[in-house]
Amino acid sequence: MTKTIHRCSWCGTDPEYVHYHDTVWGRPVSDSQELFAKLCLDGQQAGLSWITILRKQTNYEKAFCDFNPHKIVQLSEDYQASLMQNAGIIRNRLKIESIFKNARAYLALEEQGISFNEFLWQFSDGQPRIFARQGGDIPTSDKVSDTMAKALKKAGFSFVGTTICYAFMQAVGMVNDHVVTCHCYEPTCDAMRRFSL
Repeated sequence: MTKTIHRCSWCGTDPEYVHYHDTVWGRPVSDSQELFAKLCLDGQQAGLSWITILRKQTNYEKAFCDFNPHKIVQLSEDYQASLMQNAGIIRNRLKIESIFKNARAYLALEEQGISFNEFLWQFSDGQPRIFARQGGDIPTSDKVSDTMAKALKKAGFSFVGTTICYAFMQAVGMVNDHVVTCHCYEPTCDAMRRFSL
């Protein structure tokens, strides 16, 4: 008899979504460039479902130099303009421009001696927040995401509203929002307890 595996309801049964839920979502991330990539991708999600962006992630990585900010800022204006014809990504001018804007903001922090991972993780005091969600009580923002959004905007980032920031925190393990009945809840808690920048 096959054992039933319980998951958070949001991932449904799509194999790609299930794999993302089981292996990525909620696992703490410390690498600055990986955090930058995820923040940019979450910004692309605005007004869309995450599965739409997830299915285009490889295309985004190809179009934006694997989200290396140093390489992104060196791309020509002609190349930037050509991205509006790239059917593999979301062809929204403001969203495309936001990735270039965010790369410049990332480098500006770096020039000030501020590492992006420490900048982001400061909002949760450098540690993941572990919750015991039962289901319907999962928020889409909180005071921490409000503070993060304001600080990112002040630093020059765009498409970083509080809802995007909260989704980002969920994805990169700043909060554990797997429901307690999900088979990923305890493994994610364990990963969070071992986490350090």
